Amino acid sequence: MTTTANDITYRLEQKRRVQADFPGPKSIALTERRKAVVAAGVASTVPVFVADADGGIIHDVDGNSFIDLGSGIAVTSVGASDPAVVGAVKEAVEHFTHTCFMVTPYEGYVAVAEQLNRLTPGEHEKRTVLFNSGAEAVENAVKVARLATGRDAVVAFDHAYHGRTNLTMALTAKAMPYKTNFGPFAPEVYRMPMSYPYREENPAITGAEAAKRAITMIEKQIGGEQVAAIIIEPIQGEGGFIVPAEGFLPALAAWARDKGVVFIADEVQSGFCRTGEWFAVNHEGVVPDIITMAKGIAGGMPLSAITGRADLLDAVHPGGLGGTYGGNPVACAAALASIGSMEQYGLNARAKHIEELALGKLRELASEQPVVGDVRGRGAMLAIELVQAGSKEPNPELTKAVAAACLKEGVIILTCGTYGNVIRLLPPLVISDELLLDGLQVLAAAIKANA
Repeated sequence: MTTTANDITYRLEQKRRVQADFPGPKSIALTERRKAVVAAGVASTVPVFVADADGGIIHDVDGNSFIDLGSGIAVTSVGASDPAVVGAVKEAVEHFTHTCFMVTPYEGYVAVAEQLNRLTPGEHEKRTVLFNSGAEAVENAVKVARLATGRDAVVAFDHAYHGRTNLTMALTAKAMPYKTNFGPFAPEVYRMPMSYPYREENPAITGAEAAKRAITMIEKQIGGEQVAAIIIEPIQGEGGFIVPAEGFLPALAAWARDKGVVFIADEVQSGFCRTGEWFAVNHEGVVPDIITMAKGIAGGMPLSAITGRADLLDAVHPGGLGGTYGGNPVACAAALASIGSMEQYGLNARAKHIEELALGKLRELASEQPVVGDVRGRGAMLAIELVQAGSKEPNPELTKAVAAACLKEGVIILTCGTYGNVIRLLPPLVISDELLLDGLQVLAAAIKANA
């Protein structure tokens, strides 16, 4: 019997509660321990240590309860301790934690590949490979494209984020903190202008026209016959939750198809019901040649994947793809359970419901507050771009102040954007309406108080 997100019974009380001495003594003590042993380059947004999490709530070690509007950066879409995922992990770990699929394979890997081949766009024959992280998936998608086409050049876009490894840093647009002083980077990566409707010099430019602008630059600077792949986030994540103008993605995909260029959709953050569809490209009927996935795929367990045309992935010689931990059996069990929960709870519909609830509140806020320059997004992948009142000048200082004010009141929000001025909302898709509305009320109050 199919249930809905409204039928979920939560293990933890779904209410925020922050004590006056936040952060508490246990978190302060753990912070001191951390400073002595953890590299300073690993930063954390919230100065508390987690003890428990369920639904849309995070409990810290001092007894504070926070509304989670970040989902571990779009990972815990089914919640941080979904019973089906927990049960599947327990059962899997009792049998074996690892054998390496490249040595002695197991059914879970095959079952995950079957599900991804079913869920990803297109009716063509597909193949899947499993890895550990989104960056690893992106690297391997590029490897496949280069081998299959015999070409070297890869096209990425302004405001893009694809990871922190050498190649994915080259693909990523934002310098600080991701690229500064970490070069030299992988060669043959070219950056083209993105469709960013709010910041277009010509506000009337269509998606098709923005795509033509990029395609003209590709043809002029590289030559279409030299391009192995175009890689793009259908909704850009770290760059600011930028939703390109309608028609941009289909036009790029059509050009790529005509030129024999592999079209890679990076759905690491936008996939698995996050935008109200299994994948964000579904909104415009785009069928990628390869799609990269991670984050929401396995309910918090480390797993990533690429799924693509069989002729592309099967072109790689045996041993050319893989990795010791890729498709770990426990992570595979978690992925199968997570996908099952997404279908059982109807989380695509739930994401659309979250969009309906949130966008109304956010647009009302935008009409009252001139510092809210833009409200955008799809499903439960929503953003507020904050600016200097009366202009489009980015306002990162206000963005930081709003995030800090929300945290004081027990609401965790994330920031992003090339200019550091975007608040991104990524609530667990199983969050209750009451908790979501409470969090949005706190956010609105924080913007009004700090504007």
